[in-house]
Amino acid sequence: MKKLLLLAAVAAAGYVVYTKFVQDRDERDLWAEVTDTFE
Repeated sequence: MKKLLLLAAVAAAGYVVYTKFVQDRDERDLWAEVTDTFE
């Protein structure tokens, strides 16, 4: 039972880290698009 709870906790932590990474990447892409020089 403890292994299952540990696995669930690791999966939840991984999901949170992944969503944070995706959110940060999207924000960087948005800033890059906004701050690109206009030609």
